[in-house]
Amino acid sequence: MKGILGRKVGMTQLYSDHGKLIPVTVIEVKPNVVSKVLTEEQDGYTALQLGLEDKKASRQNKPETGHFKKANTTPKRFVKEIRGMEGFELGATIDASIFTPGELVDVQGTSKGHGFSGAIKRHNQAIGPKSHGGGGGSQPQRQTGSLGDIAGNKVVKGMTMPGQFGHVTSTIQNLEVVSVDLENNVLLVKGSIPGPKKSFVIVKQAVKQLPNREAINLVNLAPAKEETKEVKGDA
Repeated sequence: MKGILGRKVGMTQLYSDHGKLIPVTVIEVKPNVVSKVLTEEQDGYTALQLGLEDKKASRQNKPETGHFKKANTTPKRFVKEIRGMEGFELGATIDASIFTPGELVDVQGTSKGHGFSGAIKRHNQAIGPKSHGGGGGSQPQRQTGSLGDIAGNKVVKGMTMPGQFGHVTSTIQNLEVVSVDLENNVLLVKGSIPGPKKSFVIVKQAVKQLPNREAINLVNLAPAKEETKEVKGDA
């Protein structure tokens, strides 16, 4: 198992050399610091604790400072464990080079919060009739509707009702790594990932042991621009 912590930048689109449009999510993956090494003998399981982005001095406390001092670093804002990951020493840095184009990854983050929402938005229930008497007590338009049987005198657990929608830990599996840009600390994955822009995410090796895909050859416009400059210079 391997993984890295990052921050969602947003979405864009690229083109393959066959002209196919590929929607991708840009994930900023600055170097992670190994703040703790967990072993089977001492902790009962193998894992690495990773930290990302320095925390403000005003928000640091003494226990945190002492913990991260063992790794010769400062307290971090985003700290998570990657279970089953090993091969790095305390204080080592991990970057996006652990992944390669065509590899499948699972991305975990906190989904967008929508506050207190109704059953239609939260559970995709059907809207009631808007004409022929719709919208009244017997034919509600956006209300919950029936809550269960006549007998029983209770509402069955798990009934689709209004309530808090979103802002929960969510994981999307088997996303393909399209590109790894070590110079800019950027990872491009195909498709969307949970959470709003600038939110922290965890990128891990896919749990389902599916075969990796063939790396996508992207259209690179940089050489074309250089050729254009050379042509202008020669003219």
